[in-house]
Amino acid sequence: MVENMSVPTEIPEGDLDLEGAVIVALGCNDKGVWASCAESLEAALARFRAEGIDVLARSSWWSSQAWPDPTDPPFLNGVVIVRTEHDPQALMGKLARIEDVFGRRRSVRNAPRTLDLDLIAYGRVSGDLDGLILPHPRAAERLFVMGPLAEIAPEWRHPTADVAAQLLTAMCTVGVDARPQRRL
Repeated sequence: MVENMSVPTEIPEGDLDLEGAVIVALGCNDKGVWASCAESLEAALARFRAEGIDVLARSSWWSSQAWPDPTDPPFLNGVVIVRTEHDPQALMGKLARIEDVFGRRRSVRNAPRTLDLDLIAYGRVSGDLDGLILPHPRAAERLFVMGPLAEIAPEWRHPTADVAAQLLTAMCTVGVDARPQRRL
């Protein structure tokens, strides 16, 4: 069993550079070799450091029905704010490597997955960076992303919409059943 990391779930926003925030969303609805999706996600976070990604703040885990097919296993999601020397493309490469290590297989779009790591924002960078679109084009619609983000950085502003995470939660249209899990 992987213990909860010693990274704070929330650090004062004044201590976070919200303008330059690098935000990664995590998700799982296939526990793979782990006892649970929570264990898988905790293990993935523990691996970030080895890839040159330091977690500065993290949300609690949020559960929601699978989307778009609610008959798939439910998801567990969370968001972290990280610090890294990697540029956006290199960071995506590191995240893809972690997904591979955790048995992520890309078959059908939106199929159940052992680990899903999405780069939501890289500071105020916006646009198409050779196929990497920033900010993530659908993140602002997803409560399972905006809810956890608002939990740790409610005043973070979406780079193109210029709306705070806290306000975006009320506008989400996907995963509206997402709810934070109690910490044990």
